[in-house]
Amino acid sequence: MRLLMRSSVLLVALTSLAACQQSQPPAQEQAAQAPPVGAPQATADTSQQPARSTDEPVSGEAASPAAPAVAPAAFVDKVWKVKSSGAVDSDTVYAFLSGGTLVIDSPNGTPMHGKWSFEGGKLTMVEEGIAYPTDILKLDDSELHLRSHNPGEPVDIVLVAAPGEALPAAKPE
Repeated sequence: MRLLMRSSVLLVALTSLAACQQSQPPAQEQAAQAPPVGAPQATADTSQQPARSTDEPVSGEAASPAAPAVAPAAFVDKVWKVKSSGAVDSDTVYAFLSGGTLVIDSPNGTPMHGKWSFEGGKLTMVEEGIAYPTDILKLDDSELHLRSHNPGEPVDIVLVAAPGEALPAAKPE
């Protein structure tokens, strides 16, 4: 009986030991599962995504693209006409006058006089007393693409140069 009892204890001990050993694969299996040092790692395919800097954190995918380097002289005292926008009528005229006056003249209304400022590389448009931070997404001799951060969704406005249009006058104070 004693022999049977010792055999049972020994059997239980060996079974427990074997169970503990199975929880970790042998070193050779672990090495086979790990990629070799210097081997390329599998990553997400980002080939269809635009390149972006990793110098600044991204607040979300709706983040604004980096604004081009702009000097106000490139868009001031010129007449710009709306080519496309989801919120502004086509053919609406925008003029950023050198004194800080913003004139917006819709074909369906009377001209609206507001203000604009450009400080620290940032454009702000003030319409009816409300200031809207505005990104300049593109600016060249023929096109000015703005994104105005109005309440709710931002408004994109693509303007084209209208050299045949007369520059509007500032509203007399």
